[in-house]
Amino acid sequence: MELERRELPATGARAVRDLAHEIAVTLGPDPATSSTLANPTLIHLVDARYTELPAAVREAMRAPATTAGVTIVGSVPLDDGELGPTPIDWKQAATWGGDPLTCAASFELDIAMLLLARCAGEPFGWQGQQAGRLVNNIVPSPGHEEEQTGASSTTLLAPHTEDAFHPERANLLMLGCLRNPDRVGTTVSSVRRVELRPWQCDRLSESILPILPDLSYGTEFPTTPAPAVPTLGTDDGRLTLRFDPAYTPLADADPEFRSAYDHLASELERVCITAALAPGELLLVDNDVVVHGRVPFRPRYDGTDRWLKRVNIRLPQRRRAETEAAEDGYGQRIVAPFRAMRPEIGTTLGHRR
Repeated sequence: MELERRELPATGARAVRDLAHEIAVTLGPDPATSSTLANPTLIHLVDARYTELPAAVREAMRAPATTAGVTIVGSVPLDDGELGPTPIDWKQAATWGGDPLTCAASFELDIAMLLLARCAGEPFGWQGQQAGRLVNNIVPSPGHEEEQTGASSTTLLAPHTEDAFHPERANLLMLGCLRNPDRVGTTVSSVRRVELRPWQCDRLSESILPILPDLSYGTEFPTTPAPAVPTLGTDDGRLTLRFDPAYTPLADADPEFRSAYDHLASELERVCITAALAPGELLLVDNDVVVHGRVPFRPRYDGTDRWLKRVNIRLPQRRRAETEAAEDGYGQRIVAPFRAMRPEIGTTLGHRR
C-alpha cells in the first residue's frame, strides 16, 4: 500500500521559503514573536499573503485523496547547516527560534509551515500544549523517553488520533521534517482499509469509554465525569475514527467491546504503513481517518537527533457529529488567531447540523 505523493515544483518550493524570509525580515528580530508566534502582525501577514504562493503549492496542500488518508509532499528547500543543533525540548526550540547565534532558520521555517498550513485550511494551537504555539517542535527530550507523547523516543509511540480526547481536534495534521538522520519512521494506518464484522462496527460505534488527555497537556483536569465517546463514526457513509488506546481505560469495558477494540487495533497494525521523512518533506495526515505513531529509536542528545515541526489544521468543509458539541474537552481551549482574523472561517467550521 503505497503512500500518495505530491511534489512541489522547484519554483513553488522556493517561493515558500522566500516569502517566509520576507515576512521574517518585515517583523524584525523580536524574540517574543519568534518564541510564541502570537504576534498579530505575523498572523495578518501570513493570512494576507499565502495566496501569493503559486497555485501548484496550494493544490499540493489539499487533504489526502486516497483511502490511505496520508500524503507526502516534497520538498521545502532546506540545508542542515542552517538549522543549528536539534533542541533538547520544545521550550529550548521556542527560545532559540529567530536567534542568529543558534538557529535563525527555525523562525523562518515556522512561518513557512504556517503559510503551507494556511493553504490547506485554518492552522490552530492549544493553550495547554507548548504554550499555545501554532507550530509545535517535536524532538526527543531527556526524561521523557518512555512516555506516550511526541517527546518520547525509545518506546513505540502507539498509533493514535491526534488529540482524540477533544471535540475540536484537528481534521488535518501536518508534520514537517527538519532533520531525520536515522530515518526514524512515522507509522500511519487508515480505518478505511481495515476489515471489521458488522457487530464489531456496531459495538465500536457505541459511546462506551472516555478518551483522556495525553501527558503533553499536564495532569490537572476537571474532576467532572469524563464523557464516553464512540470509537467509530461515519462521514457520508464512510468510516471515521477516534482512537487512542494509551489513554483509554479499556479495562472498564465489557469483554465483547474489548474484543472488538482489540480486533480494530490488530487491523490497524495490519494495514500500517511507515513513512521515514527526509528533511524538507511534509506528511499530511487525515486525522479523522488515520492514526499515526512512531517507531522506537535511540536518541543521542548531541544536537543531531530527529526534529519535526507539527501544525494542527481545521478544514472548513468538514463537519463532525452534533453529539460532540456537548463535550467540554477537559477544559482545554484552542488558540485560533486566523479565525479571529477572518470570522467567516469560524462560521463554516463545526459540527454536523
